[in-house]
Amino acid sequence: MTKVVREINRYSISFKKQVLEELESGSSISFLQKKYGIRGGETIQNWIKSFGRHHLLNKTVRIETMDEKNRLKQLEEENGKLKAALADSIIANKCLETLIQVANEEYKTDLKKNFGIDVLKKGQRR
Repeated sequence: MTKVVREINRYSISFKKQVLEELESGSSISFLQKKYGIRGGETIQNWIKSFGRHHLLNKTVRIETMDEKNRLKQLEEENGKLKAALADSIIANKCLETLIQVANEEYKTDLKKNFGIDVLKKGQRR
């Protein structure tokens, strides 16, 4: 196997500030990356964050109508109700499993084996 040697570039603070000044003057990040041979996709983004020039970061603005907000709130409420119903059904299932286990120990039988197969066969006939 051949070992890939990665070249690590260290940039001076003055170089970073020069790139950010050009970015402020209107150049795009992709143009500056090509111009100076900066390979990392987030390198300039990290410089922006470290030098506190957050106004240069790309920002996503989401505009919602009242209908969209109401629909989102309705879906969140429905999601909460469904999670609660799922939790209740899981607890009920665990309770029934425990009941079957206790009954098996008490009556020294296997209820799932004795009754589960018959129930499945009856369900398939319908």
